[in-house]
Amino acid sequence: MLNIEIIATFKIILRFNENKERGEFLMSKAIIFDMDGTLFQTNLILEPALEETFDVLRKENLWDTKTPLEQYRKIMGVPLPVVWETLCPNHSLEIREKSNEIFHKKLIELIKAQKGALYVDVERTLNELSKKHPLFIVSNGQIEYLQAIVETYNLDRFIQHTYSIQLMKSGHKSDLVKMVKNEKQLREGYVVGDRSSDITAAKDNDLIAIGVNFDFAQEDELKQADFVVNNFKEILELV
Repeated sequence: MLNIEIIATFKIILRFNENKERGEFLMSKAIIFDMDGTLFQTNLILEPALEETFDVLRKENLWDTKTPLEQYRKIMGVPLPVVWETLCPNHSLEIREKSNEIFHKKLIELIKAQKGALYVDVERTLNELSKKHPLFIVSNGQIEYLQAIVETYNLDRFIQHTYSIQLMKSGHKSDLVKMVKNEKQLREGYVVGDRSSDITAAKDNDLIAIGVNFDFAQEDELKQADFVVNNFKEILELV
């Protein structure tokens, strides 16, 4: 009888490990985080990177007014191609792509120089959450940009995988969250973010939306979330 019980237990353990390897996180709800304005204080590197980018454009006589910082803050969180369509509607696609490349390069340089920062309590909270939940990042940021943040702040201590919008031809965060949910076979969970794209991605995929009321958050957008936190550590009380 004892041998039968041991064999049965062993089979259960094997099955659990196999499921985990296939990404079937059955024991707890997954948590998907946005990056900019949720985990990372992008506002600390936004102005210098954008200023340097528009300095280049001004030197090349492609821009003759002040840097549109306020306009950018209003659309923070959308894919970068949309950013440049919005900020520079009269520029050709070629110039917009060049502007995006310059901006992207400046952002990464500032990240690696540790001119940015994670929000207060992010590391401690992620550490606690990672003990009970599989954690992922799904962002509208580009791959190299996200990788720079993850590596600079060692977020892979807590985060199992980071997904960029570049993986999704549609450019919609809802589609990217759907891909993650299917790939990892996630049945339940949360999406944590500061903008409407995060909240919509949660709703479209039958996940719980947690809005973070940080720098770039908009009150009318946060009203659509299931929960709203003003400090990152408050997430521990909700999941």
